[in-house]
Amino acid sequence: MPRVKAKTIALTVALCLVRATMCFASDDVHMGTWRLNEPKSKFSAGATRYSVVIVQAAGDEMTVSVGGTDRDGKPTHNQWRGKFDGKDYAVTGSPNEDMRSYTKIDDHTLGFNSKKDGEITVSCRIVVSADGKSRTVTASGTDQGKKFHERCDIYDKQ
Repeated sequence: MPRVKAKTIALTVALCLVRATMCFASDDVHMGTWRLNEPKSKFSAGATRYSVVIVQAAGDEMTVSVGGTDRDGKPTHNQWRGKFDGKDYAVTGSPNEDMRSYTKIDDHTLGFNSKKDGEITVSCRIVVSADGKSRTVTASGTDQGKKFHERCDIYDKQ
């Protein structure tokens, strides 16, 4: 009988921890699926368009999956997993970056740097609106060898 109680208690505690983690993550305004609102966005002709961004909790880390089309209209997808702590974490699937870092500035704002071979190629600021229904990404840097300034992508929460 004590063995069954110990298993039941351990299972109950584990379920409570999982639920607490899910609740904490769901309170983060950055979490969820974001779709590009092209009419409201400003980017140069031929720029890569990131049409969907998915931010999810993965244990004590986050995953950010990005999909869209490159300048030639070909599908593109990349993924990052790490913490919003300003440290570099690996990116997979992107020819333009191999490391990325996110820094939480406040509850609605993230700083973002993308690197290739140790050099920052893109710097961004991501701001989620007060109502949590949209996010604005402003960026500057180099896209496939061409410099750009103040690209502005607007996303709507799905």
